[in-house]
Amino acid sequence: MKRILSKLFFLCLCLCLSLGSAHADDMRAASMADRQKKADLLQKAALEKQMAQQEAEKSRKKILSDKKALQQAIRALKAKKKKLAGDNEQYRKKIDQLAAEKEKLTQKRRQADAASKELAGFIKIAAGDLDGLLDQSQQSAFAPTRQEALKPLKNQTRFPGMDDIRAMIDLYFDEIQKSGEVRLTHGPMVDRSGEDVSGDILVLGNFTTAYRIDKEIGFLIYSDKSHRLFALSKPPSARIKKNIARYMAGESENIFMDISRGSALRQLTHRLSLADQIKSGGPIVWPILGVGILAMLIVLERLFSLTRKGMNADRLMKKITGPASERNWDACGRICAPYRHKSIAGVLLQGTRAACATREDMENVMQEAILREIPSLERFLSTLGMLAGIAPLLGLLGTVTGMINTFHVITYFGTGDPKMMSGGISEALVTTMLGLAVAIPIMLCHTFLSRRVETLIGQMEEKSVTFINTLFKGAHTKS
Repeated sequence: MKRILSKLFFLCLCLCLSLGSAHADDMRAASMADRQKKADLLQKAALEKQMAQQEAEKSRKKILSDKKALQQAIRALKAKKKKLAGDNEQYRKKIDQLAAEKEKLTQKRRQADAASKELAGFIKIAAGDLDGLLDQSQQSAFAPTRQEALKPLKNQTRFPGMDDIRAMIDLYFDEIQKSGEVRLTHGPMVDRSGEDVSGDILVLGNFTTAYRIDKEIGFLIYSDKSHRLFALSKPPSARIKKNIARYMAGESENIFMDISRGSALRQLTHRLSLADQIKSGGPIVWPILGVGILAMLIVLERLFSLTRKGMNADRLMKKITGPASERNWDACGRICAPYRHKSIAGVLLQGTRAACATREDMENVMQEAILREIPSLERFLSTLGMLAGIAPLLGLLGTVTGMINTFHVITYFGTGDPKMMSGGISEALVTTMLGLAVAIPIMLCHTFLSRRVETLIGQMEEKSVTFINTLFKGAHTKS
C-alpha cells in the first residue's frame, strides 16, 4: 500500500513540473507580443503628435490673423458705439425736453378742462336749483312757460353759453321781483268743485293766495306738479272771509297769511268740527251725550234749588235774636214767614212754634226739621255721582268696541291700508275722550253741589244751636 502511495506522489510531482515549464513558455511569448504592440502604439502616437502640431500651427496662424481682424473690427465698433452714444444722449435730452413740454401742455389742458367742467357743473346746478325754485313758486301759476328757457341746460352733453346764463339771470330777477309783490290780479284757478274758472286772485308774495268768485271767498293752494292754483276744499271761517274781502277792497291793512306756503292751510281741510268728531265716535257716543245732557239738567235744577233755599243766615239771626230773647214768638214768626221756603228760615220757624217746650224737646223738633230739609237738598246728588261714574265706563265700552272693529278690519283686509282701520280707532279714541270730557265736569259739579249742601246743613245746625242757646239764655236771665 505504501508503495502505491509513493508512486502516486511521484506521478503528481512530475505532472506539476511539466505544467510549470509550459506556462513559462507561454508568458515569454505574450511579453514579446506586448512589447511589439507598445512599439506600434508609440510610433502611431508620434505620428499623430506630429500631425497635431502641424494642425495647431495652422490654427495658431489663423487665430492670429483673425485676432487682428477682430481687433480692427472692435476698434471700429467702439468708435461707432461712441458716436451712437453721443447721438443717443442728444436724442434723450431732446425727448426729455419734449416730454416736459408735453407734461406742461397736458397739465394746462387738464386745468382748462377741469375749470370748464366745474363752471359747466356750477351753471347746471344753479339751473337745477332755479328749476326747483320755480316749481315751488306759486308765481309759476301765472307764467307756466317761463321754465322753457332752462330746458337746454338740462342736456348733459351741451356746454352752457352766455345766452343761457342771461336767461337764468332774467328768471332770478323776475322771481325776486314777483315774490316781493302784493298784487290783485285776474287769473285762472280750479274751484272747489274741480272746474276751471277765472276770478280775482290776491297774491301775497310766495306765501299765500286768496280768491274771490262772485260772493265766494277763500284760499288757494298751489300745486307744483301741475303749476296750477286750487281752491281750498274747506272754506275759511266767516271772520277770515271778512278780513280777506276788506283787504281786497282796500279797507284793511291786515290779512291772514300762511307763511308755511300752504302747509297750515292744508291742515284746515283735515280739521274736524265737534259734530264731525262726535259722529266718528260710533253709536256709543249717543248714550254718553245723553248722560251729559241729563247731568246738565240735574246740575241746573240743583243750582236753582240750592240758590232758592240758601240765604244770608247771619242777617236773619240778627233780626230774630232780639225778639227770641224777649220770647216774642209772634215777632219771630213774622220775621221768618217771608223766608219760610228757605231751609234755615223753615228750621227756625219750627223752633219758634215749639218755644214753650223744654230744651231737649226743642232740640228734637229742630233736628227733625233739619232732617226734613236734607232730602230736598241732597236730591239727585247720588244720581249725579252715578252719572259721573257711568260716563267714563261708556267711553271705555266705546274703546273696546272700536278696537274690536279695528281687529275685524285687520282680519279681513290686513294692515296694508291704514285708512281701513281709522274708523275703529276713531271710535275707540273719541268715545274715551267724550266719556272723560263728560265725566270730569260732572264730578266737579257733584263735588261743588255736595259741598254746598254740606254748607247749608252746617248752617242749619249752627243757627239752630244758636237760636236755642239764645232762647234759653234769655229765659234764665229773666228767671
